[in-house]
Amino acid sequence: MSFLEILFLAIALAMDAFAVALGTGLTLQEVSRRQNFRLSWHFGFFQGLMTILGWLGGQTLHNCFLRFGPWIACGLLFYIGGRMLWESFLGCEQGTAQDPTTGKRLIMLSVATSIDALAVGLTLAILHIPVWGPACIIALVASLFTTTGLYLGRSIGHRACLAPRAEALGGLILLGIGIKIVWQAF
Repeated sequence: MSFLEILFLAIALAMDAFAVALGTGLTLQEVSRRQNFRLSWHFGFFQGLMTILGWLGGQTLHNCFLRFGPWIACGLLFYIGGRMLWESFLGCEQGTAQDPTTGKRLIMLSVATSIDALAVGLTLAILHIPVWGPACIIALVASLFTTTGLYLGRSIGHRACLAPRAEALGGLILLGIGIKIVWQAF
């Protein structure tokens, strides 16, 4: 597999992370360096890790990952997106919206956006391609796309005055990604 093929693969995998980061950027009042680091590091780390885990799983768990992976990712995205929608309507006056770059939300988003990297890792194992180089490229590209999406979302949110309903929009984005994942599984 050439470097260019791996790069295109990494970009395709990073699109979910980009979309989630865009929605996250819309929900945050300000994006600190710390929030950017947490989100981009976790998304990149999990993309690379899931690629390696998929590669290690090899043929043995191939069918299990392909059968249940989309449902796991969809469930996580629906849970987080639904909570964001719920909180946007209940917590507007109270300012109770949670920071999606911390805690359980961060881990669940990281896993949900990187489930498809398991299938890529399995494919690399089937093709007998060493995983370390591709996993590093996938992780780096996911981190860069996450940072870009986060700041782009924040910029759009400020310019379009979306702050009052930004969390609802972020939740809808997550629900849309979940639907897309299940749709592509069929």
